[in-house]
Amino acid sequence: MQQWLETPLGRYVLEQERRYFDRVVADIFGYNATQIGFAGIDFLRNNRIPFKFAIGVQEGASAFALPHFLPVRSDSIDLVLLPHTLELSSNPRQILREVHRVLIHEGKVIISGFNPFSLWGLRQRMMKTRTDFPWCGHFIDLSLMQDWLALLNFETTAGQFGCYVPPCGREQWLSRLRFMEAAGDRWWPIAGGMYFLQAVKHECGLRIIKPCWEDAAAAKARAVAVPQIERGQN
Repeated sequence: MQQWLETPLGRYVLEQERRYFDRVVADIFGYNATQIGFAGIDFLRNNRIPFKFAIGVQEGASAFALPHFLPVRSDSIDLVLLPHTLELSSNPRQILREVHRVLIHEGKVIISGFNPFSLWGLRQRMMKTRTDFPWCGHFIDLSLMQDWLALLNFETTAGQFGCYVPPCGREQWLSRLRFMEAAGDRWWPIAGGMYFLQAVKHECGLRIIKPCWEDAAAAKARAVAVPQIERGQN
């Protein structure tokens, strides 16, 4: 992954991701934030939450752990970033369940992933061998991702597509096709090679319904017997 990010195409993707994360995390506040995956790249650098750390198995992680079982207390994190973490996992839904567990009520999660219905997804399907990043990952459809989030009581609040330039390996072609960024965002936004998704955790409220025995007993105690009055005979 690190070697691919140093290629022209990798630098292009990293530029798009940094630009988005720097913008959206700047206005998110709280006490604790974590980035799961891509530990060597700080996507939380523009966030002002005091305690920030990265979880992963790569060099640069603050806590070495698998994302399926986070060593984090429940209901303790205000912000979680998942940069391509789900599509590189064999069990992405378990990671989402763990993220839901560690987030506080109204906590936020931001996800980035490659779009399978794009030129990037087409290139992946045409490749015979998929051993290199990002082609080794399982690109997840955006609508499916939203369904998974909804099942966990996440509310999708914002999103954006990016990387409209075809996945060319040469720097000169990437430079020539840069005009497709503005054109794609305007004319075919859902065809972007990558998407970003923001969601907020909600918890279902519970209302305890108590038995009405006490109310019935109190009403019975307050009941007053009304004497019957017999009318005299004329």
